Amino acid sequence: MPDTGGSFERWRSRVDATLERSLPAVDGSPARLHAAMRHAVLDGGKRMRPLLVYATGTAFGVDETLLDAPAAALELIHAYSLVHDDLPAMDDDALRRGKPTVHVAFDEATAILAGDALQSLAFELLAGADVGADIRVAALRELAVAAGVRGMCGGQALDLDATGQTLPDAVALERLHALKTGALLRASVRMGACFAGVDANAGTHLDVFADALGLAFQIRDDLLDVESDSATLGKTAGKDQAQAKATFPALLGIEGSRRRLLQLADEMDAALAPFGQRTAMLAMLGRQAIDRIR
Repeated sequence: MPDTGGSFERWRSRVDATLERSLPAVDGSPARLHAAMRHAVLDGGKRMRPLLVYATGTAFGVDETLLDAPAAALELIHAYSLVHDDLPAMDDDALRRGKPTVHVAFDEATAILAGDALQSLAFELLAGADVGADIRVAALRELAVAAGVRGMCGGQALDLDATGQTLPDAVALERLHALKTGALLRASVRMGACFAGVDANAGTHLDVFADALGLAFQIRDDLLDVESDSATLGKTAGKDQAQAKATFPALLGIEGSRRRLLQLADEMDAALAPFGQRTAMLAMLGRQAIDRIR
């Protein structure tokens, strides 16, 4: 078996170092904006999306040093989305990764600008990746689609529309979260595959895996909001129910949500089966998405 723990820690260190180098210095001008950007990105986070990039790319032969740019770009997009999601106009949250959210630590205007700047920095970083132009363009398109109306932003809009309304059916709820949460996780796998130049058949299997992982990640997130506490989560627990959010526990119940997680675990295993041990790291990340406690 591969040394998954060691590899994950090394990859986290790699992406953290890339983020540290890429973010503007806090003593530069405009200093408040720079500080807000660093507050949003550094010192916290599971780094799931970067880990998926590294695990996919290295499984198919890419040197991990070439994966630093896409891994960091995805984390920057994720961080920007959290900054904006936490705003009073969205989810109105005061705690993220165990510390005050950006608009609380700074102010709303700075938080909006910090999110905008993180998004721009993500594309700047990816555009400078040390690979061929065809790979850069394909990766940039993948990231843009995942972050936009056909991905994360579209899913957030659907989530806002559904808040406080009659619960959607399971198909509609899964579509909502396939966009809001799943699109960026799927892009993480796809961008690792893009840098590796995998063929269409392998890409199809990886898409099935990524789609199941994205949905499992969201279901687990919904369950943690019900079953965990703010200190463990590093964010406010119980907010989904308080805000009448459309969640899987609300629709399927606790046990129904857990059964769906088991189905998704089987789907992930089946999708990766043709690759054997080479995708053991991806399989481990799939299991972590289901078993995580925060």
